[in-house]
Amino acid sequence: MTTYTAEHAGPRRILAFWLPLAATWLMMAIEGPYVAAIIARLANPTVNLAAYGVAFSFAFIAEAPIIMVMTASNALVGDRDSFLKLRRFVYTLNAILSGVVAVAVFPPLFRFVTDRLIGLPPDVARLTHVGLALLVPWPAAIGYRRFYQGILVRHHMPRRVAYGTLVRLVSMSISAVAFALLTRIPGACIGSLALLTGVVAEAAASRWMARHLVRQLLHGDSSAHGSLTRSQILAFYYPLALTSLLAIGVNPLVTFFLGRSRSALDSLAVLPVVTGFVFLFRSGAIAYQEVAVALLGSAGQNERPIARVALVLATASALALVAILFTPLAGVYFGQLSGLPADLAEFAVWPARVLVLVPALDYLLTFQRSRLILARETRVITVAAAVEATIVVAGLVVGVSLLNLVGALAATCALLAGRAAGNVFLLMPARMAAAPAPRVAGEPEAAP
Repeated sequence: MTTYTAEHAGPRRILAFWLPLAATWLMMAIEGPYVAAIIARLANPTVNLAAYGVAFSFAFIAEAPIIMVMTASNALVGDRDSFLKLRRFVYTLNAILSGVVAVAVFPPLFRFVTDRLIGLPPDVARLTHVGLALLVPWPAAIGYRRFYQGILVRHHMPRRVAYGTLVRLVSMSISAVAFALLTRIPGACIGSLALLTGVVAEAAASRWMARHLVRQLLHGDSSAHGSLTRSQILAFYYPLALTSLLAIGVNPLVTFFLGRSRSALDSLAVLPVVTGFVFLFRSGAIAYQEVAVALLGSAGQNERPIARVALVLATASALALVAILFTPLAGVYFGQLSGLPADLAEFAVWPARVLVLVPALDYLLTFQRSRLILARETRVITVAAAVEATIVVAGLVVGVSLLNLVGALAATCALLAGRAAGNVFLLMPARMAAAPAPRVAGEPEAAP
């Protein structure tokens, strides 16, 4: 087992550390466009793509409070006592969140949200209802697998996290193709079933790969430094969950405004395809935060090389998107690879072009967050997420209600403005952040 230190991190070493983490996020980024491409090739693609996008946005917001469990288990699970207490906390949270989804699909409540609040067309609302009902176990499966993935990362086994993601993609692909070929299930429902199958398979694989570590934890002694209390778990996890909730919670708000916008149905159909495509280029930036946190060093000695590599990666992501979205390759992707009908493929191009700088902004954001995380100033990150969400909502109000823009275009303009605002807000706090706090004795400095 290799242990990295933060000393003398040059560009090659930074990239070597980043690549496996980026590959994991890239594989997860592929699943959205892949499922959408399958739905687009089935009957009634516009309605089914719209319903799938709305159902997944609701499931995604339910997932938000549990998504940071990987960070929690990586940081807190060090002995039998902490393992059992955090596992109990996570399992309870899993049950609560899946229960929330089950309540949300209760017909009177669901109809109130989709008919009165969002204003979905009846055929889209009906398919959305079924698709969301199929995703009731989704938050619990996400929380379960991220809990064990965090333990794998803590013990320097990040490759196993990537293996689990590969299992997820394979399982999702097989189930999606099987349902499409062997059944007459609507495309939106096939999308939900494929996603659920994939994440359940990944959760099972993560638990199996962590079995030896779990056995060691259960048979080991508790720490001599005192037991982990519920209040300590909540104090650690609350800011992380709130930041994630604010970031992901924007999705239902976007759906709400799209349902009341100009070209609502087309906008609902293409926006998941557009954002899924852009996420392919954002995934590396999300992974880069872990790189910066691990390699900045106890005194921030590697800040310059990490910043330079971030700048290179940000520039490369922007240039790659420009090369696709401002050339005929955009039509190839949306029309042929994504399988959108010709009118929807053309409709998707300009909303996608608006987001061309978002991956580059993500690299700046994750670099700034990493400095604040190491300085233990995480509340500022939560405030920045709130600022971003506020700007997105304001942009949607202006674009949809005042300017009467096409819904998808108004949404992407608002998302771009929000991400820019979040970055600007963090500029001064990140620059003023104190030197990274020293690591606890015996704590692994980085995972291979």
